[in-house]
Amino acid sequence: MFAFTRPGDVHTQDFALSLGATWVGGSDQMPPELLDAAIIFATVGALVPLALKAIRKGGRVVCAGIHMSDIPSFPYDILWEERQILSVANLTRHDALEFLHVVPKIGIRTKTTRYPLRQANQALDDLRAGRLEGAAVLTP
Repeated sequence: MFAFTRPGDVHTQDFALSLGATWVGGSDQMPPELLDAAIIFATVGALVPLALKAIRKGGRVVCAGIHMSDIPSFPYDILWEERQILSVANLTRHDALEFLHVVPKIGIRTKTTRYPLRQANQALDDLRAGRLEGAAVLTP
């Protein structure tokens, strides 16, 4: 599994390695080999053309955010050869279930920090300040 971070974000790259990534780099870098798929969690539309360049023919780029800045114009040749761009709204329940079956097989590990619902603002503050690694989970 490969992970991309903000260019120069060594702390987050080390975190990705600790969770099992085999390669990490900045979003301004190409991976050591073409990818089957890329999932973009950042809200930065400019990452879409970069991700298209990093996937092999027939690959998918999934935009996993609820919103994203505009995707800039890009040359058609990086979409050519049946590459696809999808948003989470385009993914089916079947796609999600298939992915959940693959997760343990490919070694994806996660880290979560629980916050009681009444501490939702603290979770947001921790996220903004970089005090949170992984995902914040609000619990009742």
